[in-house]
Amino acid sequence: MPSHLSWRDALLAVAVVFVWGTNFVVIRVALNDLPPLLLATLRFVFVLFPAILLLPRPKVAWSNLAFYGVCIGLLQFGMLFIAMNGHISPGLASLVVQMQVFFTIGLAMWRTRERLRPHQIAAFALALAGMGVIAAHNGHGATLLGLVLVLGAAMGWALGNQAGREAGAVNMLAYVVWAALFSVPPLLALSLLLEGPHAIAAGLEHAGWGTWATVLWQSAGNTMFGYACWAWLLSRYPAATVAPLSLLVPIFGFTASAAILGEPLPLWKIGATALIMAGLAVNLFWTRRLPKAYVTGEP
Repeated sequence: MPSHLSWRDALLAVAVVFVWGTNFVVIRVALNDLPPLLLATLRFVFVLFPAILLLPRPKVAWSNLAFYGVCIGLLQFGMLFIAMNGHISPGLASLVVQMQVFFTIGLAMWRTRERLRPHQIAAFALALAGMGVIAAHNGHGATLLGLVLVLGAAMGWALGNQAGREAGAVNMLAYVVWAALFSVPPLLALSLLLEGPHAIAAGLEHAGWGTWATVLWQSAGNTMFGYACWAWLLSRYPAATVAPLSLLVPIFGFTASAAILGEPLPLWKIGATALIMAGLAVNLFWTRRLPKAYVTGEP
């Protein structure tokens, strides 16, 4: 494998993290019309159809597909959308969800029974300090409930990462599409139970073309384009070459949120970002000395 990205592939990687980062603003806009669990349901409905009619089922166990679908659909995006419905700003959400890197490492270590390394302890301490700064400013861009929900979403992402790695060498786009079979039913059931038919009907009635465009962007742009391209890059280059680019996600997230939604960037928020990003950087840039199983960054 080449150790450096070509210009073409570097631009592709930047395009993916740009989509992921700015997607937090897209989510916030969609939530103006749709209840969060309904939005998550629609996202995976459009991931599922019509692509499932065109892509063969990947050769993995149904249990693996189900676990991935529930973790990514219900836990990651269900909890993230609920959090972003008034409990945390898009910029902070794009930052806090990157804690999935540490959760992914912890899960990989648990599965391989490896010990925590000194640099990982230092990286986690930096990230926790940043989380502490956010928690100390409860109500200023994030409530404690929002923080807990996004951390839960990060854990769902990490669990999905682990399931995806244990699936082996498969067509990642087909894997994501078929796993959506198990994302839609629990999301729809919880939407009916917690949001209710009246709220669902009202949301669908008020959804205009712009709302449906955001839903399609969630499905085609964020999930299908992003996942497929990232997996393709990871198949062509060492993960340690690709993974650090995920550090750009919160940068794009904060920039888009400030420019489009007017999210303020006080010093405490900048400081929290610096601490968490420093922790992520320490972890990711040390990956060249770690076994391949530790390397993260896959969406």
